[in-house]
Amino acid sequence: MKAVIPVAGVGTRLRPHTYTQPKPLIPVAGKTIISFIIDQLVDVGIRDFVFIIGYLGEKIKLYLEKNYPELNKEFVYQDTREGSGHAIWTARESIKDADEIFIFFGDTIIDFDIHQVLKEPNSCFCVKKVDDPWEFGVVEYDEDGVVNRVVEKPNIPKSDMAMVGLYKIKEVEMLIDIIEKNIKNNYMTHGEFQLTDGLMGMIERGVKFTTIPVNNWFDCGKKEILIETNARLLDKEGYASDDLPAYDNTIIIHPVSIGKDCKISNSIIGPHVTIGNNVVVDYSIIKESIIGSYASINEVVLQQSLVGSDAAIKGLSQSLNIGDNTEIDFS
Repeated sequence: MKAVIPVAGVGTRLRPHTYTQPKPLIPVAGKTIISFIIDQLVDVGIRDFVFIIGYLGEKIKLYLEKNYPELNKEFVYQDTREGSGHAIWTARESIKDADEIFIFFGDTIIDFDIHQVLKEPNSCFCVKKVDDPWEFGVVEYDEDGVVNRVVEKPNIPKSDMAMVGLYKIKEVEMLIDIIEKNIKNNYMTHGEFQLTDGLMGMIERGVKFTTIPVNNWFDCGKKEILIETNARLLDKEGYASDDLPAYDNTIIIHPVSIGKDCKISNSIIGPHVTIGNNVVVDYSIIKESIIGSYASINEVVLQQSLVGSDAAIKGLSQSLNIGDNTEIDFS
């Protein structure tokens, strides 16, 4: 089995962070998004990976070479971003001989039973019931509960079961062939060559897909979702830091994840804060936030914030002489 991880997206909804940092490398609960994906796959013995890279791809490649040197890695460049199906087609030479592939989009964190997916004898994809199905690719079932249609971002959804970006495909050559014909015939949905259309072509050729519900799914495309994901994961066992040094004159409100070689003093940190490596924090209050590595935070109050790597924030220090019956509002 080969794992195929498309990570060529621009991440427009997370700008300005994604101007300089690929979305898969943004930290959540002490790990990058892409590390959550890779670690889940490595834990069940998958060692062969194909990464489809594009925008800021060299940063992703350097990160993976440094942190996962033991994996068999291929890097395929998607020079023009023309959709998820086009991304898979770009990697066709790397996957055409695989007995099956595991497609896992590199901007999602999924809480699921990977063993159930691996044991499933048929091609399958993971799903989750959502309140806004028009935002996603959705699955439709017949009266017997068999998948009979998949459609990308329908205007009038007939189902609320969304595909979450995780697929196991056994008919690899068929999928490549269908996507290639879609590209040749310029068959697009919403202006792109969609993986969903490739899957629909497989269904029309008689492939029976199984759907597997996931426990939780975090589509980490917006700041608010990243902050929420960070909090929910820190609340789970195994994600928060549990052996922190004594920071000078600082209160830590757990759960938090704090990286290596941080200098924190005169501050209140937490709850639900992730701080990268080599961060300096002084005279600040930070909660419900993510702070990138090598950032410097001084004399500020941060809440529901996403601060990039190497950023520097300095607040306004006040010296006040306040008399009785005085009200001051700095908001």
